[in-house]
Amino acid sequence: MLPVLFKIGPLTIHTYGFLLAVGVLSAMLLGLKLGKENNINTKDLSDLIFFSILIGLLGAKIYLFFTEFGYYTKNPARIKDLLTQAGAFYGGLIFGLLFALWFIRKKKMDFKKIGDIASPALALGHFFGRMGCFAAGCCFGRDAHGCSIGIVFPDLSQETGVPIGKLLFPTQLMEAILNLMNFVVLLFLYKKHRTFNGKIFAIYIFNYSLIRFFVEYFRGDSDRGYVFGGMETPFLSLSIPQLISIAGILISVFLYLKFRREMDKEDQ
Repeated sequence: MLPVLFKIGPLTIHTYGFLLAVGVLSAMLLGLKLGKENNINTKDLSDLIFFSILIGLLGAKIYLFFTEFGYYTKNPARIKDLLTQAGAFYGGLIFGLLFALWFIRKKKMDFKKIGDIASPALALGHFFGRMGCFAAGCCFGRDAHGCSIGIVFPDLSQETGVPIGKLLFPTQLMEAILNLMNFVVLLFLYKKHRTFNGKIFAIYIFNYSLIRFFVEYFRGDSDRGYVFGGMETPFLSLSIPQLISIAGILISVFLYLKFRREMDKEDQ
């Protein structure tokens, strides 16, 4: 809808990059604020947040490359585009989480407390990221078939593959709004109902897995890959992100019960 935010001479500021930067900054500031309230070492937390985001962005690109391996092997010149793309969120989440687990163990930090702090920050940052997707035209929806909530992308020289002049489901806005709602819920629970450490982290994984599973049904970019079925039968298919979402739901329930059981043992 607005791939370029503004130009100043030779300098071009892309809306996606700007909103991604806003999302990263807002997530870092919120994470540091919540960490300070919990008396967590500011330097260690700053390093954890910074490097987790950095490695997460790298992981998102690696995940995107391998999920669209066929496209990049046929169009090797497009590999350079990965430098300007944020990549796939699930890839970033997985890589960033793996690094965070290693860092937390090395620094002897409390994983459950850190997870609770990171969860609302991640949801807030993700909201801005999906708004950036909307501006750039990536992660677009499938044919809305005249649905009143459909949107039409104009021809603004995008290279995302979004169908121009066609009514599509606004999947970017759908996920952005749901992530913003997730942020509000998580922050409220963190402030008022954090009855045991790790609770907010488990709920975040559960909530986002549900959000992504739902939104996937309306996505129109078919190169994400399918376990079975495909774009021709969206509601009878299962995409790779949906498979990861199912795993996320199961993991979140396991973690929630595990963390609560650990709290009960500590109270005995």
